[in-house]
Amino acid sequence: MKQNKLYAFLVPVISVIIALLIASVIILSVGKNPIEAYSIMIVGAFGGSEQIADTLVKMTPLLLTGLAVGFGFRAGIFNIGAEGQMTMGALLGAVVAMNIGSVPSVIAIPICIISGMIGGALWASIAGFLKAFTGAHEVITTIMLNWIAVNLSSFMVTGPLAVGSGTPKSPEIADSAKLPVVLKVQASEMSIAIFIAVVVAIIMYVYLEKTTSGYELKGVGFNPYAAEYGGISIKKSIIMTMAISGALAGMAGIVDILGVPPNRFVGELSGGRGFDGIAIALIGRNNPIGIIFAALLIAALRTGSNAMQVQAQIPDDIVSIIQGIVIFLVASERIVYSLMQLTKRKKGSAAA
Repeated sequence: MKQNKLYAFLVPVISVIIALLIASVIILSVGKNPIEAYSIMIVGAFGGSEQIADTLVKMTPLLLTGLAVGFGFRAGIFNIGAEGQMTMGALLGAVVAMNIGSVPSVIAIPICIISGMIGGALWASIAGFLKAFTGAHEVITTIMLNWIAVNLSSFMVTGPLAVGSGTPKSPEIADSAKLPVVLKVQASEMSIAIFIAVVVAIIMYVYLEKTTSGYELKGVGFNPYAAEYGGISIKKSIIMTMAISGALAGMAGIVDILGVPPNRFVGELSGGRGFDGIAIALIGRNNPIGIIFAALLIAALRTGSNAMQVQAQIPDDIVSIIQGIVIFLVASERIVYSLMQLTKRKKGSAAA
């Protein structure tokens, strides 16, 4: 058991190291110093209060969408629709937050977050019902629902909810619905959203690892036929998994609106962060605790890449290359495992 846990930890860590080494070759090929570039990137992500705030703000929706996708994977469901579920959760939650009035924050904030989660859960449940009762594959249905969500939200912020000119946007949410700010440095504001996301990750870990219901969902993911033979309802499991997964993605959307200025639904809102959840779930090996660190890694890479681009004139694409290599190596974990075994054998030979 301990060896398996160590292996699960080492694969993503070694994957990141290999990705940085490969990216170093690319940085050298464009005539730049990789050590200097990485130093700038680290300082750009964690070098001060403003940088840390920016990193944690970026991390919050990535963590929640990673949890959404990872939760589905653990139950054998390939939820590729976190993008649309995040959008619909944000849209429904924003409508509630705009009209919540002067209700006290201690009541308004939970109502708005729950509304966003309901929006994401309902949207994901469409794919869940289709899979459970018609056999329609969730990869196809969730991808199609992504496009519907994007176009529906675009219609809402250019039509019924539109205000002002320029970028399509909704009215600002009520002050009572805004999340409290815990760190403000110049233009950067960090709300309690990151703490909410981390607590949710811990709750999901406990649910999956310590509860009967979580065990049943994982059982369906491991072997649905054996689970059904053991008395677990596959249809119920599919719908529940999609609903919980969608609720987490919907939370990512509404928390982003409640906690990040301008506190309104702007443009298409998600900006691809729902799809980022797939990468983060893979890097975190679908473990809620691993997903916390995976989300922090991707957020740090993106915050630090801005500094690296400005100060060292290194293309922002380098970060995409690093992220792509990490995902490839984690997904192809046998490669990393073989490298680990080769290193172990070499050490054994040297000792002999």
